[in-house]
Amino acid sequence: MSDLVLQENVAGPRGERVMVRRSARRRRTVSISRRDGDLVIAIPATFSARQERDWVTKMVDQLVRKEARTTRTRRGDEALARMAREVSEAYLGGRAHPSSVTWSTRQNHRWGSCTPADGTIRLSHQLQDMPDYVVRSVMMHELVHLLVPGHGKEFQQLMALYPQAQKAQGFLDGFSWARSLPSAELDGDLEHEPDQDSVRDPERRTQAQSE
Repeated sequence: MSDLVLQENVAGPRGERVMVRRSARRRRTVSISRRDGDLVIAIPATFSARQERDWVTKMVDQLVRKEARTTRTRRGDEALARMAREVSEAYLGGRAHPSSVTWSTRQNHRWGSCTPADGTIRLSHQLQDMPDYVVRSVMMHELVHLLVPGHGKEFQQLMALYPQAQKAQGFLDGFSWARSLPSAELDGDLEHEPDQDSVRDPERRTQAQSE
């Protein structure tokens, strides 16, 4: 499918690649579907680059929220502690040993934080419904900080041991960017109504009306 264009630094809720197809036949619809393990977003060929970016972010964010509602699995603090051990053993040779790992509802501008002096790690509650590989990437980030202060060369080398670090960062950047968009740019006169197939089967297509 040579007409598909890969969107850099954007990932689906399961870590999928996000591809865009421009269609001359489309006038007022944008759709998102899964094909061969990728997310494919079809947009009108007349869209500007800015409209394309806005709608890619909007559609992926809506899919993430939709699937989070249908497959919601809250991770408790015990699950976080277990994840920390798994990540440390898998990528850091078990060298990072946090004294506690907890969710924090007071971290609205940071995904995670750690205090090396007492070994505590806190992750933002905003991560709770995000894909597992994203949460593990943030966990890896904070575990590395227990070993290395700052974000210098040694930190980057250790962080690179987590194979989905860049993909996770792209997901978080896209999520943050979507939240910062003015509502008028995303909504305006637009409606977003899933068709009956998408209601019955979240794997199927979701459509949105655009100007």
